[in-house]
Amino acid sequence: MDGGPATVLVVDDSRTKRYLLVSWLTRAGFEVREAETGKEALERVGNDPVELVVLDVRLPDMSGFEVCERIKASQPALPVIHVSAHAIDVVDRAQGLTRGADAYLAEPIEPDELVATAHAVLRYYRARRRAELFAERLARLAETTVAVHAAPTFTRLLEEAAVGAAEIFRTPAAVVAETFDGDCMAGVCPGPGGAGSVVPWTVDDTGVPTGTTVRIDEPSDWDLTAWPADDRLAVAAARLREDRAPLYVVVPAGVQVPGMPVLVQLAQAVAAAVEAQRSYDEEHRIAVTLQRSLLPRRIPTIDGLDLAVRYEPASAQTEVGGDFYELVMLDGHLLMAIGDVAGHSLHAATVMAELRHAVRAYAVEGHQPGEILHRVNELMRRLLPYELATICVLLLEPDTGEVRMASAGHLPPLLAVDGRVEFLQHTAPLLGVRAARPPDLEFVVPAGATLVLYTDGLIERRDTTIDEGLAALAAQAARVEPDLDAFCARLLRELAPSEIHDDVAVLALRRRH
Repeated sequence: MDGGPATVLVVDDSRTKRYLLVSWLTRAGFEVREAETGKEALERVGNDPVELVVLDVRLPDMSGFEVCERIKASQPALPVIHVSAHAIDVVDRAQGLTRGADAYLAEPIEPDELVATAHAVLRYYRARRRAELFAERLARLAETTVAVHAAPTFTRLLEEAAVGAAEIFRTPAAVVAETFDGDCMAGVCPGPGGAGSVVPWTVDDTGVPTGTTVRIDEPSDWDLTAWPADDRLAVAAARLREDRAPLYVVVPAGVQVPGMPVLVQLAQAVAAAVEAQRSYDEEHRIAVTLQRSLLPRRIPTIDGLDLAVRYEPASAQTEVGGDFYELVMLDGHLLMAIGDVAGHSLHAATVMAELRHAVRAYAVEGHQPGEILHRVNELMRRLLPYELATICVLLLEPDTGEVRMASAGHLPPLLAVDGRVEFLQHTAPLLGVRAARPPDLEFVVPAGATLVLYTDGLIERRDTTIDEGLAALAAQAARVEPDLDAFCARLLRELAPSEIHDDVAVLALRRRH
C-alpha cells in the first residue's frame, strides 16, 4: 500500500531556498511539489495526494504556524516540518510544535538532516495511517459479518458479502460459493456504495486445502467485474471441511497490507455463514420432504367430481408449518378436511400428521364431521395439551352434492356458482380448547359449482387485514377455469406472495352434474 515514493509539498516564498529543498528531497527519492504562499499550500493539500509538508515559518500572506494549524484541522495525521531561514529562539520552536508541527528545522539546514527528518515523520505518518485503516476495516468487517449471518437466503448472503467486501477495501469485490444443490454462484459488487448482484460462476477447486489460504491471480481469471487497471487480484480461499467446496473472496491485491489479515478474516466469516446457510437449507429440505410424506399421496378419482390440490411449503428461510389436508372416499362419501397446526417447526408438522390420521380414523368409524372434531379435540387435549389447531371437515355425497360440515376456528370455505361467491361461515372454537361446538352446517354444492378450501397462508399479509384478504380471494374466485389445476395455480399466483412465509394449501372441488 505504501510502496511508492512519498509526495512532499515544499512551501517557501524564496525561490532559491525552495530550489535547494526541492533538489535535496528529489535526489532522496521523494516526489516533490511546490507552493509559494500559504493559500496555495492549503489548496494543494486539499486537492493533491500530499503525504508530507515542508513549510517555511514566514510566508507573504500568512504565518507558517497558521498554515500548519489549518492543515492539521482538516488532516490531523498529515506530517508538517517547519523550516526557518531566520534566527529563532525557543519560543518560536515551542510555538511551532505546539500548533501542530511534527518537527522544526532551522538554518543552516543540512541535506541529510532534512531527508532523515522527512523519513522519520513519514514512518510515523504511514504507521498511523495503516493503524487507522486497519481499525476502519475491522469495523466494516464486523458489520459485514453480522449482515451475512442475518441474510435470509443464500443469494442475499452472497450479495451482502460482496457489498461488505467492497465497503471494507473500497474497491470492486466478488465472493464465490457453492449452494447446497452444488451450484456455484458469485456475488459481485462494482465498488463501495454499489449494489450487489449474483451470477453463475465456476471455479476449479483442485488443490485447495482445508483452512484459509491466499493467492495472487490475474484479473482475467476472475472476469466478474471491472477490476482496477495495472493490478492483480488477491484471492482468499476458505475451506472449512474437506467435503465442502471452498469459498472465495476476490479483491484487488494493491489494497492489501502484509499478511492480508482482514481479507483472511472476511473469508473465514463468510465461509462460516455459508456453512450455516447450507446446513439450514439441508435441514429445511429434509423437513419439507418429511412434511410432504405425511400428506395424501394421490387425489381420488370420483365420477361427477373434479378435484385439484395445491400445496406450497414456506420459503427456504422459514421453518416448516403445520398445514394439512385430507381427500379420501369412505363408504360412498368424500371426506374433505383442511387444517393448520399453530406454529412453524418440525414439531408442528408431526402434530399435523397425528391430527390428520385421527380425523381419518374417526371418519372410518362412521362419525359425522362435528363428532369427528369433538373426538379429535378430546384426543388432542389429553395427548397434546399445549397445542392449538384450526380445521374444517366436510363429508360430501357425490351424486347429490349434499354436504355436512364442521369447523374449528378455520377460515370459511368458499362456494362459487355462476360468477357469484359465498363464504360458508361456521363459527366454532379451535381444537385444543374446551368449549361447546355448534351443530354441523348442511348445504348443497349445485351442479357446476366449485367449492374451495384453503389455509391462511393464501390470504394473510402483514400489511392487510383478514377481511381484505378474503375480499381478494372472492374477487379471484369469481372466475373458475375449466381446468381446476389452472384455477388453483392462479389463486396462488395472484394471492400468495412471491416469497411464501407460511405454508399454503388449496383444495378445489367442482361438481359436474
